[in-house]
Amino acid sequence: MKKFITDFKEFVSKGNVMDMAVAVIIGAAFGKIVTSLVDDIIMPLITLITGGASVEEWKWVISAAEVAEDGTELVAENALRYGLFIQNIIDFLIVAFVIFLVLRAFMKMKDKMSKKPEEEEEVATETQEDVIKDMRRLLKKVAGEPEEDESAEE
Repeated sequence: MKKFITDFKEFVSKGNVMDMAVAVIIGAAFGKIVTSLVDDIIMPLITLITGGASVEEWKWVISAAEVAEDGTELVAENALRYGLFIQNIIDFLIVAFVIFLVLRAFMKMKDKMSKKPEEEEEVATETQEDVIKDMRRLLKKVAGEPEEDESAEE
């Protein structure tokens, strides 16, 4: 049991766990913002466009509720509430779109950062070619061959 507690303490104290905890908290807050955007801005506009019925109230009643004369409900209504389903799909699409934008920006930034080493490799290749040309000239000189004009080699 002591080993388990020690391992758990090591796991919790690592930076990745803390980063993940921060991400979960920010994700929950972001989810509330998206839900508010959908509930308070997008859905009222859709309701206005569709003629006044709230999207949350869109449903297909399978069996109506049975109500007594005094107003108490005897049997609850049985209905498919597809309006709520549509609203949740819109929530999901907004979250997915924002995540797509964030990942796309991250990948572009990563590509920009990875291009610098490629440019350095090209510089190193050019330098290697110069060294090889110099080595050829030196070998010809040692061998007693006459030096040729550099422009003629290329």
